[in-house]
Amino acid sequence: MNTSRKLASLQQSQFQKYSQSSTPHTFFNLLTSPELLSTVEDLLPEHRERSFPSTETLSMFLAQAMGTDNSCQNIVNEAALTRAISGLPPCSSNTGSYCKARQRLPLSMVSGLVRQTGMQMTAQVPRHWRWQGRPIRLIDGTTVELPDTEENRRAYPQTREGSGCPLSRIVGITCLASGALLNAAIGPFAGKGSGEQALLRTLLDTFNTGDIVLGDAYFGTYFLLAELMARNVDAVFEQYGAR
Repeated sequence: MNTSRKLASLQQSQFQKYSQSSTPHTFFNLLTSPELLSTVEDLLPEHRERSFPSTETLSMFLAQAMGTDNSCQNIVNEAALTRAISGLPPCSSNTGSYCKARQRLPLSMVSGLVRQTGMQMTAQVPRHWRWQGRPIRLIDGTTVELPDTEENRRAYPQTREGSGCPLSRIVGITCLASGALLNAAIGPFAGKGSGEQALLRTLLDTFNTGDIVLGDAYFGTYFLLAELMARNVDAVFEQYGAR
């Protein structure tokens, strides 16, 4: 096994080990740590005291997504057991309250924390992980299928009129050195202003002076290059056809 494969195998095993040990309590401690507490408090919506407050709900949601059994019932059972062991008032093992609490999580809170943790991870990257000491930002887009609900069909067009699941387009910016997601934009799959270029334009403030942007041929347009140069950001794109 060569060095690259050994490294990849080690990283995968470490990730699996971490994911298996990630509990709602682990994520709650992270969200209420000095590094994130002020951001969490600023993004918390006005709310009354409920069975599942926003911070606890988000902690459970993160643990649910990372776990091997990512069912709602499993994470609610775990929360009920933890409360009982800790001597706290018991909570119902019914998943209804948790699912409603999860739906109440504000998108601004989740996206704000993603940006905050992404920048914190990037700031801790050793200098020698960067190219000539300069950070490299990867940009790319993709599409995802959404649940086939009436609300989603109104906001996002289907693949074919009257059939298929609603589709959305996502464009993200990641740090090459750390792999952290720095920012992302989501929009309809089709229609005016729905292309990857349009979504990327909403994210340009993510780049800082001295950054190097790396993307595929689709992004190598005059207007984007001119805008990045004006921000003192260099870019590397594959040549598109005969352009």
